[in-house]
Amino acid sequence: MFSLFSNDMGIDLGTANTLVYVKGQGIVLKEPSVVAINRDTRDPVAFGVEAKRMLGKTPANIYAVRPLRNGVIADFELTQEMIKYFIRKVHNRRSLLHPRVVIGIPSGITEVERRAVKEAADQAGARSVELIEEPKAAAIGAGMPISEPTGNMIVDIGGGTTEVAVISLGGMVVSKSLDVAGDEMDESIVQYFRRKYNLLIGETTAEDVKIKIGSAFPLVDEQSLEVKGRDQVSGLPKTITISSEEVRQALSEPLKLIVDVVKATLEETPAELSADLVDRGIVLAGGGSLLRGIPELLSQETELPVTRASDPLTCVVMGCGRYLEELDNIKRSRGRSSFL
Repeated sequence: MFSLFSNDMGIDLGTANTLVYVKGQGIVLKEPSVVAINRDTRDPVAFGVEAKRMLGKTPANIYAVRPLRNGVIADFELTQEMIKYFIRKVHNRRSLLHPRVVIGIPSGITEVERRAVKEAADQAGARSVELIEEPKAAAIGAGMPISEPTGNMIVDIGGGTTEVAVISLGGMVVSKSLDVAGDEMDESIVQYFRRKYNLLIGETTAEDVKIKIGSAFPLVDEQSLEVKGRDQVSGLPKTITISSEEVRQALSEPLKLIVDVVKATLEETPAELSADLVDRGIVLAGGGSLLRGIPELLSQETELPVTRASDPLTCVVMGCGRYLEELDNIKRSRGRSSFL
């Protein structure tokens, strides 16, 4: 009865962005995972895009936060309010609807953290909640043939976590989760400016620098960019020009950690599946994989072919959506579905 009126949802509840897929409609929402709070009352005053605009620019009585850190819930109540807001926004504020929800979660989170995600969605009005590990969802969303008896390797570089997995016959054979991804890259850029130029910049500016001239591998045409911030010594606004080589240097530490976790996963992969990866290579997903030169860097370090999914930002939510579309079949034939 409920299914006649509710639109079931797949949610990529990311540290940086939340994407929502509605059954039969596709991706209907993509907003930053940010909440703006009134400091006096603790009441949320804005969510998503509107709240992100306030980051670092709020008056004294309002502050903007990300309720998720490193892919897990850092503030339960705010996460719950944010999920509730997105569910209501997708359903045009028809609060009586109670959708079934599939949520992508990092593979390395604890049982307590899994329960927290489930409970937040329950409290936000979901009728039932299913969780799916992000690397598996990303591989489904990237169109990889994970149900076949061959090795499929996915590296999903999100905002808070990097998820690496080798999947065969619908199951994750080896998986690793690292709490270093896009946010850590931004923080490295902030620290570089502080150390080298005594310049304070915000995380939004750091992300902008990363997107515009950031790279993991030498570029054919190196670039430069003017960056504005506050001088630590004089306290006055200041502009400096930074080159793409310098940004690459700033990003070297988090990138090395990502390369190391990919290599560690390969080292634990059974020999037969390793042999498959020589031909099939590695597929990259997640917003962090959009950094220029990441495929070239990983290919050089692993000596495997590396490709980026056609739309890396939407792989996890598309995987959640496809899982949702198959949910009834999966429940009817647990253990025999192509996704399990």
